[in-house]
Amino acid sequence: MTILVFSVILFLGALIAGLLGSLTGLGGGVVLIPLLTLVFKVDIHYAIGTSLISVIATSSGAAAAYVKEGITNIRLGMFLELATTAGAIGGAFLATYLPTSVIAILFGFILIVSALLSFARPADPVTEGRPSSLSQKLRLNSSFPTPEGERHYLVKNVVGGFIMMNIAGMISGLLGIGSGALKVIAMDNIMRIPFKVSTTTSNFMIGVTAAASVGIYLKRGYIDPGLSMPVMLGVLAGAFLGSRMLTKAKTKSLKMLFALVILVLAAEMIYNGIKHTI
Repeated sequence: MTILVFSVILFLGALIAGLLGSLTGLGGGVVLIPLLTLVFKVDIHYAIGTSLISVIATSSGAAAAYVKEGITNIRLGMFLELATTAGAIGGAFLATYLPTSVIAILFGFILIVSALLSFARPADPVTEGRPSSLSQKLRLNSSFPTPEGERHYLVKNVVGGFIMMNIAGMISGLLGIGSGALKVIAMDNIMRIPFKVSTTTSNFMIGVTAAASVGIYLKRGYIDPGLSMPVMLGVLAGAFLGSRMLTKAKTKSLKMLFALVILVLAAEMIYNGIKHTI
């Protein structure tokens, strides 16, 4: 296989990963890392470094469109980034010392938990009752446009969401998945935010989280330009397409897509981690 053919295949795979990442708030890493490790037999540390680069591209490509549409809660995203960046730095340090098989197994289990939790609540919450005093002080409550008009929502359990975001940041630095899965779950299940808002706000946040840890991988030599360039371009193109589709997509369909993709990939990663083939 020539370098050109290899780069084209990487680009196409990354385009699909970016599309799924943009639609579900995952950041593309949940597809990209299994693609690199299982199909192309790339060392998982290099795959994580490449994924973090793509996560930054995904966030840059999708976040701007979502902000323009008025769906993203920018104030909430900037507040939660305080937790995710701190966790991401710690996770990146830890990843350089763990065996690749352990990282692969952990990667799979994190994805399974994400898939199961995505079905914990089948519909968006009905925003009723008194708002959280902390969300009022921080002015986190907001609204987003729908075909039926502007929809207002309240942010619940701010402290619980902040703690979960710190864990999500650590997972991001450790596994290179942008922690988009856990961010969506934290906002959707814990903070009780509508799914489209949590997805778009996650896309807004993941670039900053990834940038906090990618420097450690660069210093360790785990960033390969030959891998990163076609992957970054593919993910960016996929993220752009996904951002165009999300505003017209149905929440139930997004959750089904979210769960099915990561369940299949989780099983593959756990199996190969146990067999020490990664």
